[in-house]
Amino acid sequence: MSRNEVAEGMNSLDLPGRPADTRVVVAMSGGVDSSVVAGLLRREGYEVIGITLQLYDHGRALSRGASCCAGRDIHDARRVAEQLGIAHYVLDYESRFRDSVIDEFADSYLNGETPVPCIRCNQQVKFTDLLGMAKDLGAQALATGHYAVTRLENGRRRLARGRDLDRDQSYFLFATTQRQLDFLRMPLGCMTKAQTRALARDLGLDVADKPDSQDICFVPHGDYARVIERLRPEAGEPGDIVHLDGRRLGRHRGIVHFTIGQRRGLGIATGEPLHVLAIDAASRIVTVGPRDALFRRHIRLRDVNWLGLQPLDEMGADGLAVHARIRSTQEPVGARLLWRDGAVEVELSKGEYGISPGQACVLYAAADADATVLGGGWIDGVGDDADDCASDSAARHPGQTVSRIARRERAYEMINSDGSDAVRDREDRSCRKLYR
Repeated sequence: MSRNEVAEGMNSLDLPGRPADTRVVVAMSGGVDSSVVAGLLRREGYEVIGITLQLYDHGRALSRGASCCAGRDIHDARRVAEQLGIAHYVLDYESRFRDSVIDEFADSYLNGETPVPCIRCNQQVKFTDLLGMAKDLGAQALATGHYAVTRLENGRRRLARGRDLDRDQSYFLFATTQRQLDFLRMPLGCMTKAQTRALARDLGLDVADKPDSQDICFVPHGDYARVIERLRPEAGEPGDIVHLDGRRLGRHRGIVHFTIGQRRGLGIATGEPLHVLAIDAASRIVTVGPRDALFRRHIRLRDVNWLGLQPLDEMGADGLAVHARIRSTQEPVGARLLWRDGAVEVELSKGEYGISPGQACVLYAAADADATVLGGGWIDGVGDDADDCASDSAARHPGQTVSRIARRERAYEMINSDGSDAVRDREDRSCRKLYR
């Protein structure tokens, strides 16, 4: 249902009652998108409360203008709230963010993976703790500035791609559970960025022309290797660079400097174009070879969040035709979703190059704008067939890593089964401090 197709007795957020009787919390990052959401809802007459999360060290962030949730952004969010005449709170979530996002980011690289911290932030902080806080404040919905669509279909809220495919952020939202989706609203899903900035000017917001966020907020200037080495000194331990044919080509300064598919910055000169094919975290061996060796057809997923109507374990032997997106910058491609002995696998119709464990594989019902998100998971193994996937996944989690994966999966199951409360209630209450 669009904002212009409101059912009788329902307001523009698909909630019963007048806007004036509806309290909405807006996640305000200090950028133009979330500011416009707050402004639009305020103009429609909703009771709006803005909440900004302080996720990273305030002092170090002050001089950085190209990352979200930094000091300048908190200041901008507060100023916009004052312009709109709405209540605004800042929540100190630095400890929670460090434990749930930054530490896992570092551990994933140590495990030879390529993580996506923005998804983990949505999954484990914003849509768990922030959503819980919105409920604690008596709100009927949490609104965000994401470019994705949430719509009501047969009494159930569904997630879909944003209409502006250049801005579509549904890839970063695949881990949102059904319970969370039912509470979330994303008013910008049917807009373009240009329309959002025009609305910001119409609303008289000072942030109308503020540049978009670029960096990962806790990675200054994109130098993630330096951040990881500071958090995990062992990440800088050297190892061998080995050709696929067995030749030892040289040494490296730590596996954190490599990702699957990487071609530049390998630190070796062989006269032939080489790509990173595999990263063995235990032996610190980086295997390189020709681009053709990066081609894979099968993916095994872990921590799957399923939003489809048909239960995964009820799929037949032929699986389900889907469209898979293995990078945020890539369009969905034809694939088949398979359920095999309790494991979720994706078979790509045409295969792909450079599929990296640790990245997300998001599943859609179609490839076009407004396509419904069926769910997704984290890439745990890749191969030419199902057996290769299983072997790659098993080799990736030896020793202590298994306990880390198990803890993460148990926490994820709690979020899926119990909503936000089970996880939120055990967190340190100090991160709930409110600053007016």
